[in-house]
Amino acid sequence: MPCRFRGPSFDVEMNPPGHPGALLPSNREPPMASKIAIAVFVLVVALGAFVATRPDHFRIERNALVGAPPATVFAQINDLHRFDTWNPFHSEPGPGVINVFAGPNEGPGASFTYGGGEAGDGRMTIVESQPGARVVLKLEFFKPFEATNQATFTLTPENGGTRVSWAMEGENTLMGKAMSLVVNMDTMLGKEFERGLANLDAVARGVTPAPSANAQADAATPAPAL
Repeated sequence: MPCRFRGPSFDVEMNPPGHPGALLPSNREPPMASKIAIAVFVLVVALGAFVATRPDHFRIERNALVGAPPATVFAQINDLHRFDTWNPFHSEPGPGVINVFAGPNEGPGASFTYGGGEAGDGRMTIVESQPGARVVLKLEFFKPFEATNQATFTLTPENGGTRVSWAMEGENTLMGKAMSLVVNMDTMLGKEFERGLANLDAVARGVTPAPSANAQADAATPAPAL
């Protein structure tokens, strides 16, 4: 028969073994939904911990020999109007595209604001300028993400031409760290830097740079029939 135990603050009834009401150990497993939720939680925590270990600072750099003297090359970088003629991230004018120059024509304080194109929305401003040697720009990105980086162009005379180094560096944000898991930013942006330096070489030598892949695609697209 059932046994009842009384205490100062509890009343427990125990059934003998074999009794229909006896407690038996449960063999039921957690629901599948609970297993999935736990697995997802563990994965998110592990991924977050791994992302946090990524470097806090990034630097992307490429260099090329430009067939023109430093003074000529410097003029193509220090004047943002000229800069835009070889810039690999240039957006062609069109509906919704914004290209606005402000400040002096060249040197510190000159700025270029862009928007509506494939490069997103942002602004570049010259913050330092050493004739024939160095130009530093502040890069502000507004869309598709917000960030502030620095671009530095270093010019060194070499074999009658100019060795141009193009470097971009800045804080590696949480989004940047996460993106680095699936996209190699050094490879992706490095290719654009290389293309830009090739364009700079052509412009400095007085040669029209080759059109970008986007421009070629636009030119190959037939106009709609009226």
